Amino acid sequence: MAEVHELSAIALVRALASGELSPREAVANFLGRIARHDPALGAFVEVTGERALARAEALGAPDPVLPLWGLPLADKDLTAREGVPTRYGSRVFAEYVPTHSDPLARALDRLGAVSLGKTNTPEFGLTGYTESLVAPPARNPWDPTTGAGGSSGGAAVAVAAGLLPIAVGDDGGGSVRIPAATVGVVGLKPSRGRLPIGSGLDAPGGLVVTGPIARSVADAAFLLDALVQAAPYQHATTAPGQGPFLDAAGRDPGKLRIGATTVTPWDGWTDTALDPSSRAAYDAAVAALAGEGHDVSDPGWLPRGYPELFTTLWRASAALVPVADDRLDEVEPLTAWLVREGRALGAADAIAAYRAAAAFERETIAAFAPFDAILLPSLALTPRPIGWFGTDPSQNFARQCSYAPHTSFANVAGLPAITVPFLPDAAGRPVGVQLVGRPGGEATILALGAQLERRRGRLPAPPVPPAP
Repeated sequence: MAEVHELSAIALVRALASGELSPREAVANFLGRIARHDPALGAFVEVTGERALARAEALGAPDPVLPLWGLPLADKDLTAREGVPTRYGSRVFAEYVPTHSDPLARALDRLGAVSLGKTNTPEFGLTGYTESLVAPPARNPWDPTTGAGGSSGGAAVAVAAGLLPIAVGDDGGGSVRIPAATVGVVGLKPSRGRLPIGSGLDAPGGLVVTGPIARSVADAAFLLDALVQAAPYQHATTAPGQGPFLDAAGRDPGKLRIGATTVTPWDGWTDTALDPSSRAAYDAAVAALAGEGHDVSDPGWLPRGYPELFTTLWRASAALVPVADDRLDEVEPLTAWLVREGRALGAADAIAAYRAAAAFERETIAAFAPFDAILLPSLALTPRPIGWFGTDPSQNFARQCSYAPHTSFANVAGLPAITVPFLPDAAGRPVGVQLVGRPGGEATILALGAQLERRRGRLPAPPVPPAP
């Protein structure tokens, strides 16, 4: 058997189910990897080794009903777990230890997973990079002078560096796909309403959904299948069909009509020009899909009015940050600015933004309706140096949009989207491309993503630095 950390999540689950590997052995292996490498990477903000080993011991015999039985995972530090420090990336919660677990943590336990701790996130998950003041920054294992993206930066680093086999993040504007693309792994944002927990249907603006981060499309599909089983469906509009998604990832997608575009909703508002490496990966993916016999053409998509509606939604969401006005001097400057801006919004402004978002959803789905999927770049720029986004709020947000201008629209439109590492750049770092599907179209983009993986071939693992 390969080294435990080199196994796919699917292979690791099979080894656990067969008894070839015990949960305690798997957990101990990943805890050892974390101890050796994470001090240089900042993927974790809390490691709960003794608790994880006790949980692994208590699992007993393999249970075929539990899809994640014995699998090491971790909680993003926006997910509360009873008895484990949960900081939300903020100094305000530096000493907070919750007495109850959030639904996602409880669901992962029911599925049989073993949490190894909490992964790094920016303050309240508000940014597309993971550099808070409560913990060291999450660093890109391909180049630790650069950041890991965000807000699921710690989770993406842990998967890329072999500190976890797979991870769960949440994505409100790219927070799964941005870090996954930054560090060269797969990130999947499901359709709004696809999952029973983290559906997006109960989030402000319907933006934030739970999604997998993995080293392969098949592993992402496997975790999506597990998350679909995590709880009974709670919303009448949820459509649990199309599974199992792992089967879809292994199927030939057939000959499809694919729209390919580098247009972004931020064009004209900020600089959205593609770095040559992003352009090369996108062009290569267009050629690869055409080479598979797909009809690839420009969808002629010209989104309108997006910057105004999204910036209002972002500020309105920040108004719900659980920090009182008289304590805003304790949070980071960008957070304080967003919260104050959000709380100053009038009800009419917020409602107008939600209505504009609904109109954008309808217009985008209509524009993409002739196509089975849309191909776009994952990121416009190469991974940014630590500190590059800066502290000036308006400049910071514009730079976030310049870095990842192709992700947030899928949240507003409620569409499924996946980033897949495709073409290595001159330094050998995988550069991703993104596929966006129809509503409920996860099966199609998983099949296409797996097809791109086959065209691409095997990619090297990053040169993970040891602990200093």
